[in-house]
Amino acid sequence: MNRSIILKAKRSTLAVFLAPAVTLYVLVFLYPTFRTLIMSFFRVESVSDPLARWSFFGLGNYAKLFRTPIFIQSLKNIGRIWLAGGFAVMAISLMFAVILTGRLKGVKFWRSAIYLPNVVSAVAMGTMWINYVYNSDYGLLHNVLKTLGFAAASGTLWTSPGLLFWSMLAAYCFGMVGYHMLIFISGIEQIPKDFYEAAYLEGSNVFQTFFLITVPNMRGVIRTNIVMWTVYTVGFFVWGQLFSPVNLSNDTVAPMNYMYELVFGSSSSANTARDTGAGAAIGVILMLIVVMVFFLTNYITRHDDAEL
Repeated sequence: MNRSIILKAKRSTLAVFLAPAVTLYVLVFLYPTFRTLIMSFFRVESVSDPLARWSFFGLGNYAKLFRTPIFIQSLKNIGRIWLAGGFAVMAISLMFAVILTGRLKGVKFWRSAIYLPNVVSAVAMGTMWINYVYNSDYGLLHNVLKTLGFAAASGTLWTSPGLLFWSMLAAYCFGMVGYHMLIFISGIEQIPKDFYEAAYLEGSNVFQTFFLITVPNMRGVIRTNIVMWTVYTVGFFVWGQLFSPVNLSNDTVAPMNYMYELVFGSSSSANTARDTGAGAAIGVILMLIVVMVFFLTNYITRHDDAEL
């Protein structure tokens, strides 16, 4: 009898402590998610329109989006960001992680220095790259190339239409390396040192050790990094706004930029009519992309890290 009373008291206490968190989760996450999902099947002009003004549209919003050239271009852009940028960021961050888990002097300093760009806001980082790196008159690239004797290349307009996307991508990747590096470092540090010592005694070189010990024991960490990179890629927004601050540009537009334009009509030229229903459909499409990548990476790396 006393045991049942104690169990009831524990459940009551647990419910009291969980209630605020569950309530906030429902209000802040679940309700907006379901409302956005439902909204994507309706014609809705403004995000503040009451339900009485919603008009059922079925899959019309989705069909309209995939007939819109700028939306297709935005998907191509995040596809290039995910593939080209992801390969570069993962390769560089993994290289730094391997180096900075070795016997290198000043490891803490170098880890902090490489991670530092993540502390700076995206707005400040983007402004720095546009004004002080890519400027064709006094920017860092201009001065470095001129000093090296490449006078013609030093005058390159790095934010011109032909180079704008890749300039934006380089700046974005620069700020993301440190974040993914720390995740890789956390995975490498979990691998027992005995594995490496045994490999070196057997005569393995650096590359053999990396591919036969480090990589197989980091499947879970690699999966996490890919999923996190996907989340950040589909949420790509600030950089596109910074590199094309006035109107949407084919070189920099991402689905989030186009969604913002549809929902709030941010463009100064107002060439896009407000359509919150289509904006909600974009949100659902982005969510499905993340879910698809999550399940795909889980399938590819379905076996967890090698047993330690």
